[in-house]
Amino acid sequence: MGQILAVDYGKVRCGLAATDDMQIIASGLPTVETKVFPVFLKKYFSENNVEAIVVGLPTDLRGNLSEVETDILKFIEEFKKEFPEVQVHRLDERFTSKMASFFISQSGKSKKQRQDKGLIDKVSATIILQNFLEQRTR
Repeated sequence: MGQILAVDYGKVRCGLAATDDMQIIASGLPTVETKVFPVFLKKYFSENNVEAIVVGLPTDLRGNLSEVETDILKFIEEFKKEFPEVQVHRLDERFTSKMASFFISQSGKSKKQRQDKGLIDKVSATIILQNFLEQRTR
């Protein structure tokens, strides 16, 4: 069994989270700038056994896809070429940023820390991964 990596893909940065090798615990990873994300993935995959990735599906309340979806689809296409053996899953990421902001505010972080977009992306990726793990066990 290998890790599952979650990606909260954005135009500026990508929030990341990964499971342990037993796929029990979801933990946030450092946020990575989108422009260097492919390089990060090559290094991460060379050092870790990753079985699958979960990429957030950005939709609004009506179910319409966000404009970043075009970039996400390009990323997935390139990813599949580079890592054909790794499964790619999509998961609705509605409300994850709002949930992440709420959890961060409840954690006692300072106002400056609560406004850190990188931290919000990291927590959002962790929520995406946790939701994916929960759906799998149902």
